[in-house]
Amino acid sequence: MLRYFSYVFRAFGILLEALLAFFFVVFIIVLANVRIAPPDVPEVHIGQRKKVGPDHYVLGNNSLRKNEAGIWEMYLEGDPYERGLIYGELAKELVQKQEDIFVAQINQFVPSGVWQQFLKLFIGFFNSDLPKHIPLENQQEIFGISQVFSDQYDYIAPKYTRILNYHAAHDIGHALNDYSMVGCTSFSLKGTKTTTGEMLIGRNFDFYVGDDFAKEKLIIFVNPTKGYRFTSYSWAGFTGVASGLNEKGLSVTINASKSDLPTGSRMPISLLAREILQYASNIKEAIAIAKKRQTFVSETLMIGSAEDGKTILIEKSPTKLGVYDANKDVVVCSNHYQSAIFQNDPVNQANQKDSDSPYRYNRVKQLIAARSSFDVNAVAGVLRDQYSTTGDTLGMGNPRAVNQLIAHHSVVILPQQRRFYISTTDYQLGAFFGYDLTQTFKQKKGVRIDSIPASSFVYSNAYAQFKVFKQLKQQLQQYLMFDTPINWTEKQTQHFTSLNGKSYVTYEMLGKYYRKKGDKKRAANYFELALRNNPASPQVARELMKWKMECLTKKK
Repeated sequence: MLRYFSYVFRAFGILLEALLAFFFVVFIIVLANVRIAPPDVPEVHIGQRKKVGPDHYVLGNNSLRKNEAGIWEMYLEGDPYERGLIYGELAKELVQKQEDIFVAQINQFVPSGVWQQFLKLFIGFFNSDLPKHIPLENQQEIFGISQVFSDQYDYIAPKYTRILNYHAAHDIGHALNDYSMVGCTSFSLKGTKTTTGEMLIGRNFDFYVGDDFAKEKLIIFVNPTKGYRFTSYSWAGFTGVASGLNEKGLSVTINASKSDLPTGSRMPISLLAREILQYASNIKEAIAIAKKRQTFVSETLMIGSAEDGKTILIEKSPTKLGVYDANKDVVVCSNHYQSAIFQNDPVNQANQKDSDSPYRYNRVKQLIAARSSFDVNAVAGVLRDQYSTTGDTLGMGNPRAVNQLIAHHSVVILPQQRRFYISTTDYQLGAFFGYDLTQTFKQKKGVRIDSIPASSFVYSNAYAQFKVFKQLKQQLQQYLMFDTPINWTEKQTQHFTSLNGKSYVTYEMLGKYYRKKGDKKRAANYFELALRNNPASPQVARELMKWKMECLTKKK
């Protein structure tokens, strides 16, 4: 018997040593891959920027200024590395501020130092081959910008490695968070559905990394030495494209779709959108570029083409590509696929059955059908809609709504007129500023045209209540996630309910709060109220029902 146990312990020791050796090797491999070698670049001297006014800088023909709505406008030209260096020099404070906010948000989501190290190693390993899937031009431009990154976060990774990984943040958030950060809606109209007969495109970019991250938005006008001149709207330090238009009248916007967990790095979808915008003049060229690149998440690229006079959807997954060409005056896109190649795809079918995507899709179709023709103001009206197909209120901030009150930005595009309207403040509720792309590149600065007026909702008491609701909701989230001390009175609970009483989120949060406090009966009542107030999707409804039944089930 003793000999038996000695064999067992010896075998266990060998197994343990083998496991430790395995994890040590994996750790070394991952650690080695955290650092990504920068690209070869030419020797370039750009000089220093000059301040010519409040929040207004110039460097040669390049410039950066803040407009009256607080949106930064940048004009940029030159070779790739030169552009990156100039971008960084003009916007160094902005770039550093965006990283501060981004890292702070990560610290909020992942406060544990141990888990942060795990996340760092995971992303480092996951994205170790990222440069293989990014054109040299993009690498050089990104490396140029990275020169002004702060030394403060070198403990995470070197500057170039960090910014390269930030370009994949949309994709990683898409894959790991089941699109709670990326639930966009877009649509295109032409012919009988527009007042001029020309194309009109509207889109909400519902990428949410906190309100602070969205405060300093930037519209950039790029005049590259190769390819077409274009504009793009996003944030400082980001060279990819979420929403853009080029001088040929080709527009690109991206919408996430359901994707399996990726197994390795590929081209970030925003950089694919950038390549299409810079090098495609029509739909055929856009499809050809999309076909030659591999991406690690599923995404729809809505392509509007002045040359072709229509809009199509390029639907791309890690394994296949479909093209949806409706050949109609109306094209609507949310977060599920419509092309023939994905019709019988199980992941796409499950997405349509379980997600909030069909609700937004059907609501947009309904709003378009209800109006004979649209101008830019009417398109903005659809982007701002918060109601269901039955006309019922969904409560403020419901993912079923076209306007979820989380959008980083919204745009309205007229490809044939080379006009690009961007939202300013308060999601898509504030005014949209319009830009004439042709005149902008002639004058080498953003040339404004007319604006779309702000929504009256932004001045309402309901919206003021929603802002208070968000602050209180944040308190609940901090308690639920990190045990931040909180002990609401009955009066505080009633106040929270009164601020957004038609939203399932209100009752879901209270259900989770009382569940954690140990008041299972009260928690079950709130979960039931959440179920009665238009849950975001069937999947969310099932989760609410599960929590409710758990609270009602007595332990033996």
